[in-house]
Amino acid sequence: MESERILVVDDDEKICQILTLYLRSKGYEVTCCRNGGNALSAFSDCSPHLVILDINLPGMSGYEILERLRRFSNIPVIFLSAKGTAEDRIRGLDGGADDYITKPFSPKELVARIRAVLRRCGRQLPKHVSCVSACGLELDLNGHTVKTGDEIIPLPDKEFELLLYLIVNRNSVIRRDRILSDLFENCRSSSSRTLDVHINRLRTKLGSSKLWRIETVYGVGYRFSVI
Repeated sequence: MESERILVVDDDEKICQILTLYLRSKGYEVTCCRNGGNALSAFSDCSPHLVILDINLPGMSGYEILERLRRFSNIPVIFLSAKGTAEDRIRGLDGGADDYITKPFSPKELVARIRAVLRRCGRQLPKHVSCVSACGLELDLNGHTVKTGDEIIPLPDKEFELLLYLIVNRNSVIRRDRILSDLFENCRSSSSRTLDVHINRLRTKLGSSKLWRIETVYGVGYRFSVI
């Protein structure tokens, strides 16, 4: 399974060291940036799945960094700050943060919050992305078509969304109830069969590949596996 990449932006060296050691022990890849003015270039360099962001930073405040990020990306962001008033939290969340944690903090709780945000956001793609390529598949996000080899395959909206969802979360087992919750909000729980139908249609339309497969993990859910 691909490790999630986390960018930590905090000018406190001790906090950067603690977060780096603890998050790496939990399987995350960690990059630290201690200057707000360099945060956007660090973001571009490491292409993180999530950003942990302080507010009081040299060069540029966390609020300003978040505002600039939101111009081109919906990357999940968690504020980690000593500023703990209700007004601070409201400003951070209204500005586009996905969560807000005050210092001092529990690393264990932070990891739980990270998992919850990544689960909820499903490793969201940047807003400017119009094409996703993976394992010989090219997904056109505007046309809802998939190119495999020389063949272009149009897909209904729900099948396209499901394929994209599986690819974004590739190599991860995704529970059936989570897929239904994230993609089939208006479906009843008894319509789990609908998910199976969409999966089978994707397999039929896309055919077999030596590079990937959509696996059924019996009793759990599905996984887009890179071979």
